[in-house]
Amino acid sequence: MESFKPFLLGILLSLAATALLLLGLRWLRLNNHKRSGRRRRCHPVVCTVFHQLLHLDKLHDYHADLAQRYGAFRVSHFTRNYVYLVDPADVEHILRTNFANYSKGSYTYELVNDLLGDGIFAVDGGKWRQQRKLASFEFTTRNLREYSIGVFRRNATALALVISEAAASNRAVDIQDLFMKSTLDSIFKVGFGVELDTLSGSNKEGSRFAEAFDASGEVIVRRYFDFLWKIKRILNIGAEAELKEHLKVINDFVYKVIRSKTQQQISAPRDASVMRREDILSRFLAQKEECVEMDMKYLRDIVLNLVIAGRDTTAGTLSWFLYMLCKHPEVQEKVASEAAMATGLAAPSCTPMADFAAVVTEEVLDKMHYLHAALTETLRLYPAVPVDPKACLSDDTLPGGYDVRGGDLVSYAPYSMGRMKQLWGEDAEEFRPERWLDEKGVFQPESPFKFAAFQAGPRICLGKDFAYMQMKIFAAVLAHFFTFELRDADKQVTYRNTFTLPIDQGLHVRAFRRPLV
Repeated sequence: MESFKPFLLGILLSLAATALLLLGLRWLRLNNHKRSGRRRRCHPVVCTVFHQLLHLDKLHDYHADLAQRYGAFRVSHFTRNYVYLVDPADVEHILRTNFANYSKGSYTYELVNDLLGDGIFAVDGGKWRQQRKLASFEFTTRNLREYSIGVFRRNATALALVISEAAASNRAVDIQDLFMKSTLDSIFKVGFGVELDTLSGSNKEGSRFAEAFDASGEVIVRRYFDFLWKIKRILNIGAEAELKEHLKVINDFVYKVIRSKTQQQISAPRDASVMRREDILSRFLAQKEECVEMDMKYLRDIVLNLVIAGRDTTAGTLSWFLYMLCKHPEVQEKVASEAAMATGLAAPSCTPMADFAAVVTEEVLDKMHYLHAALTETLRLYPAVPVDPKACLSDDTLPGGYDVRGGDLVSYAPYSMGRMKQLWGEDAEEFRPERWLDEKGVFQPESPFKFAAFQAGPRICLGKDFAYMQMKIFAAVLAHFFTFELRDADKQVTYRNTFTLPIDQGLHVRAFRRPLV
């Protein structure tokens, strides 16, 4: 994978374009005075795309610092302005009140199309409505919930067994890598009806797919700051050449899954018991006769978007959660204690791992308010999607009084918002699950426009409840049987820049079996 430093060197060769950028800014300022007989009030320009490039390794922290100082702010780019919002009223405006004016847009679509295609995270209009309608129906069925919780329990048990073997030999593990494999196995089973089994390491093809998918995401994100990416793609050099290779691995694997699933549908009996167990991909396959666009490419796009939704976000959050548990041992013990009380099984116990997982029902999960608060607090500080851009379709005035132009890229920034003292108080940067609990220890949600980790409005995450379900099952099982410590407590842990917020270079921990009683 191409490192950030060579990437920056290539970009900075084009610094001569700065003069043109400054001229463009001057024109914009002059033009603001002339429009509609009034002076437009635009967000302050606090940096340019070059500043973002220089801070690319810790871009979200750089943005959080700017947000703390200026609130909403603007970044000058060559072709448009990037506006970053952190006020819940402004966030509500673009995600709900004036939703129709803020879309994914052609700019973002062009950047992400090679990987995400016409999937739900990349499109607007009819394709978005069609996919959301089908996915929404599927996520609300009782059959899928029951099926999913069984898959999550089995995969949590399998993960616990892997960790138990490492603990027995006092061997450190990259827990993020294990979470990525476990959640990938879960989404392929729940979403596509496929036993991937990457956790065991037996499916090398699945592992290559996961590696290629991660690497592709990083390249796509860089396109937002690399105005030469199209030239690189044409010349097939640098990161774009690598992306082409990664996409071949991804496409070969996904098309194989789709062909296999299609063949299963053709050969399987169409009785009621089979219909009840149809996964999400099966439901989309059933629409092929009614939707002329539902070809192999479209199905491939749907699969990859579901992978992001079901694997990257959940695994990343679980990784940051475990990092927080290692940094706050008292929280780790509270989570374990609550799991024991909710299940009625003393912690630690002689109960086999699979038997313990089996009693972690939806009713039991609903009792785990502290665990829910700890996971939510993790998402506040380390949101799975740290920034989410929207294209402003026409000129608009935000509730905060600032104007945005049609063509601006307007983003709300959950990572920055989660660290703002104006929103969360003086202890905003502290990990404190108790902030989500009332005096009785019952979880109290915040406005989705203040805590925007799952987006809000018409595009609110359909799989939110499923994500919490899987994370709570995994967390409860692991906390019940193990304590965790960082392998290197002094090592700085940071993130990698991609669509989501994975920990850079993984999270290496040592697990210790709790003594049996």
